[in-house]
Amino acid sequence: MTALVLALIAGAVVGLALGALGGGGSVLAVPALIYLLGFSPSAATTASLIIVAATSATALYAHARDGHVAWKAGSLFAAAGIIPAYLAGAAAGRVPEAVLAVAFAVIAALAAVRMFRPRASRPPERIRSGKAAGAGAGLGAVTGFLGVGGGFLAVPAMVGVLSLTMRRAVGTSLLVITVNSLAALVARAGTGGGLDWALIGPFTGAAILGAWDGKRLSAKVSGNSLQKVFAGVLLAVAVFMLIDVIV
Repeated sequence: MTALVLALIAGAVVGLALGALGGGGSVLAVPALIYLLGFSPSAATTASLIIVAATSATALYAHARDGHVAWKAGSLFAAAGIIPAYLAGAAAGRVPEAVLAVAFAVIAALAAVRMFRPRASRPPERIRSGKAAGAGAGLGAVTGFLGVGGGFLAVPAMVGVLSLTMRRAVGTSLLVITVNSLAALVARAGTGGGLDWALIGPFTGAAILGAWDGKRLSAKVSGNSLQKVFAGVLLAVAVFMLIDVIV
């Protein structure tokens, strides 16, 4: 199977997860770029930010059109993550690639475990700006350092901290992911000379198309069912990465 076909398949899966779950797909983008397309961990995390930013912006439009984005709360959350995402993105280029791979695998495993737990929506209440800012800053740092959108962390945080319903948390998380990814990309500007744009372009295009399908899928299939299937795949990938680095 050619690298181009693999890029298209991987991109479609990433987009499907982003559109349906509001995150998580970007966590698969990095290992797909490394193990299927031959990117180094550093190049993969940078390329992932490009793919995630474009895909999330597309999925955000689809959710916003249906009124499922809490713009005020999401903007507060996103603004708090801009500086941490920028600083972490700049720092990532100075970290040994083995450390970067292990850190990514650990975060992916924790995300998978968390996704196995069903998330219940809470009744609306007053937004606590301090908690929202703290959660947004932490999410921005993860995005910048590991090259992932962080939706697997953003959605439960928005349900718990911002008291959004699941549907609005998914849509709002895409706003945060887009902003954080762009901030991290600015920090990494000039470090992407080794990126293979002939693969990143098709990967991104397939992910964008997949995000639209994911949005439609989320309206037909139980979110918890989709989440558990994805969590199983994500956990397997995390274990594989850890074994690969250690062995």
